[in-house]
Amino acid sequence: MSEPPANPLQPAPLHLGQQSSLPSSPEEAQLDYVPNPRQGALYLVRFAAPEFTSLCPVTGQPDFAHLVIDYAPGETIVESKSLKLFLGSFRNHCGFHEDVTVGIGQRLFSEMSPRWLRIGGYWYPRGGIPIDVFWQSSAPPEGLWVPEQGVASYRGRG
Repeated sequence: MSEPPANPLQPAPLHLGQQSSLPSSPEEAQLDYVPNPRQGALYLVRFAAPEFTSLCPVTGQPDFAHLVIDYAPGETIVESKSLKLFLGSFRNHCGFHEDVTVGIGQRLFSEMSPRWLRIGGYWYPRGGIPIDVFWQSSAPPEGLWVPEQGVASYRGRG
């Protein structure tokens, strides 16, 4: 498949095909967006990050989550390497589960302008309580197939 023609109004991707280091913070991380190769088609893209890490703002200890990001593209799609670097930048970021999960969803929605986006943050227990956080931009577009996210609820022993 050939490369899409360059769009003079859209900057060249910062990370695609380049050596990139992990940003030191989510604010420093720059996400790349490229033209949607299937403009006008209604379809779903899913990213799963089963080993997501951030830091507890109270203890500074690591918190772990399985993130699932689903979106229906508009004019652009997020470039996966830049998304990986963005998510990795949370390794040194202190934030409550709710703020981290919703903030990731809102930033992607704001910058990428998809037709629809949802994020599920399935956080592993800390202090014996698992916390699952969900956010979506709106109701899914009519006709969009939206499968379950497929992450089982935490059961522990029992």
